[in-house]
Amino acid sequence: MAEARVYITLKEGILDPQGKTVLRALKSLGYDEVEDLRVGKYMELKLKGDDKAALESRLGEMSEKLLANPIIEDYRMEVEV
Repeated sequence: MAEARVYITLKEGILDPQGKTVLRALKSLGYDEVEDLRVGKYMELKLKGDDKAALESRLGEMSEKLLANPIIEDYRMEVEV
């Protein structure tokens, strides 16, 4: 059994209204040291198998086809076998 993590963030230049809302809320609570904030997604998966290269390849396919929107999002993966 392998554990995998996928981190998804908006690409540079893509507007992040959710991030701006959270930033404004932090500032309204007095956290003025926060200059910018972007919101992303984090996913944990448990995968069957022990071939790390094959699992990374399959996870890349999953990310491209469903987990991330490659037009506006970047992603990075970690797989531990």
